[in-house]
Amino acid sequence: MSLPVEVPGLDTILPEIGDGTIVIIEGGADLAKSFFVRRLCRTALHAGRAVTFVTSQDARELQEMFARENGAAGTAELVRVVEMDAVDNLSEFAPPGGLLAVDSFSFLTIGLPPPDLARMLRDLHRVSRESRATTLLATDQGMLDSRAEAVVTHLAEGHIEFHVQEGAEGLVRFIRVPKWADGRFVDRNIYYEFDGKRLAIDLRNRVL
Repeated sequence: MSLPVEVPGLDTILPEIGDGTIVIIEGGADLAKSFFVRRLCRTALHAGRAVTFVTSQDARELQEMFARENGAAGTAELVRVVEMDAVDNLSEFAPPGGLLAVDSFSFLTIGLPPPDLARMLRDLHRVSRESRATTLLATDQGMLDSRAEAVVTHLAEGHIEFHVQEGAEGLVRFIRVPKWADGRFVDRNIYYEFDGKRLAIDLRNRVL
């Protein structure tokens, strides 16, 4: 069962994330990237799928946040938050048929040599395919060096980028999808607004 992308407007372009796939979700200082990852976690939980959330932040605070954001009965038991300072193996965290979300993946792997990073992702890919677990790798723009970035981009099936830049009328926010699991890419900017609680997609064309 694929994971639906339940964001109106974006779901017409990317309707779902397939089981067994690894998707990079990249962004800068804007919090929309993290919100989007948590939104996908919420979708998985409400479908009764287990979620493992690997993070460098305080696990207790995040566990409480998930409990607040996902108040449906029974979802709390499906969430496992793992606090780590570095990772060199992720396959052990992939819940069968569930969702593995790795927050600050670029930070957690910052000292990992590219060959070891490649081995870890290949092993994760194998386990995810066998167990039909979906993986989201949240990365920070500019934190991975060029070799590590090339490894991650090559081995992931999908890549979603959140961008913020200065425009004539202030900040402009848009999403790019340079790679997707079915072999296509989205050659356009997908504009959005974000107020901290809602990701609103604007499909109108603009000139930056």
